[in-house]
Amino acid sequence: MDSKIYGFVGLGLIGGSMARAIKNAEPDCKIIAYTPHRSTVEAAKSEGTIDVALDRIGPEFTACDYIFLCAPVEINNDNMELLLPYLSPRTTLTDIGSVKNSIHEKVQELGLEKQFIGGHPMAGTERIGYQNSKATLLENAYYILTKTDNCDEERLEDYYNLVRKMGAIPLVVPYLQHDYATAAISHVPHVLSAALVNLVKDSDNEDHLMKTIAAGGFKDITRISSSSPVMWQQICNTNSDNISGLLESLIDSLIDIKLAVDEHDNDKLLDFFTSARTYRESFTDFASGPIPKTYVLHVEINDQPGRLAAVAVLLSDHNVNIKNIGIVHNREYERGTLRIEFHNGRDLEQATSLLTASEYTVILAQG
Repeated sequence: MDSKIYGFVGLGLIGGSMARAIKNAEPDCKIIAYTPHRSTVEAAKSEGTIDVALDRIGPEFTACDYIFLCAPVEINNDNMELLLPYLSPRTTLTDIGSVKNSIHEKVQELGLEKQFIGGHPMAGTERIGYQNSKATLLENAYYILTKTDNCDEERLEDYYNLVRKMGAIPLVVPYLQHDYATAAISHVPHVLSAALVNLVKDSDNEDHLMKTIAAGGFKDITRISSSSPVMWQQICNTNSDNISGLLESLIDSLIDIKLAVDEHDNDKLLDFFTSARTYRESFTDFASGPIPKTYVLHVEINDQPGRLAAVAVLLSDHNVNIKNIGIVHNREYERGTLRIEFHNGRDLEQATSLLTASEYTVILAQG
C-alpha cells in the first residue's frame, strides 16, 4: 500500500502531538505542515516530526490524504477557505476544535460535506505550543468524530482506524450533541476555574496569604486556568448558547446551595456533597475523557537536606521518568510530604515498588 500524505495547518500542542503519533505509527508517511510561525515548522522538520515545512497554504496540500486544521476555532474556518482551491475530492478534511457547530456550518457553505469529518481529540495539558507536544499525548484519550450526512462510511472507517493508530479511542457523535456535552464537561469548568482564580486574586490580602497557602484541591481545580486565554475567548464566542445555558443552571445550583449554607440546612448540604462524590467516583479511569487520568503518588520523607534528591536519584537510576516533583506544603487534603507525578502507569508502578523496597512510606493518589 502506498504511503499516505498528511497535511497540517497549525502545529501547536495537539497538532504537534498528532503529527508525532502518526509518524510513529507510519514511519514511511509524508507529513507537510504550515503555521504562521516559521520557527515552529522548522523545529518540527529538524526533529523529524514533519517532512516538509511550508510558508503558505498552497498547492502542496492537493496531494494530501488527510488535512488537519489545527488552528484556533475561528481561524480554522478562514484557513478552510484558503485551502479550497487546492483540495482534492479524495482528501479527508478535518479539524481538532472543541466546538463543532461553526465549522460544520462553514463546511455546508463551501460544499465540502462529502469529505469533511470533524475531529476533537480530548487530550491536552495546561502547557501550549509545539514544544510541549508528545506522541503519547493522545494515548487512551477519547477522540470524537463528527461526520456530516453526506460522508460515506468508508471514509469514516478509514479515519476511525487512523485515530486508533494514534493510540486514541474514537467515538462517533452528532456535532450538536458534541457541543452541548463539551460545554458541560470542558467549557463551563474552564469558566468556573477562571472565576475561582479571580475570586482569590480579588479577595486576597496585601500579604498574599491565600496565594501562599493555595494547594491541593484549589490547584487541582484551577490548573486549567493556565490554558490559552485567546483560545477560550474564541470557544466562548463559538459555543455561546450552550455555555450560557449551562452557566445559568450552574448559577441556579450555586444560589440553591448558598441558601442551604445560610440556613444551615444539613440534609441539603449532605445530599449536595454526597451526590457529587457518588457520581464523580463512577467515572471510568482508563481514558482521558472529561477528567484525564493522573499518575501520582505521595511519599513521606523527613525534613532533612538531600532527602528529596535521594528519592529523585533512586528513580532516575532505574530509568523511571518523572513528570513533576515537589514538596506539598499544604497537606490539608493530601497525605505525604513529597508529591511525584508520572507520565504513565508503568512508571508509577515501578516507582511504587522501588520506593517501598527502600522503606519509604508511599501513598497512591486518587483519580
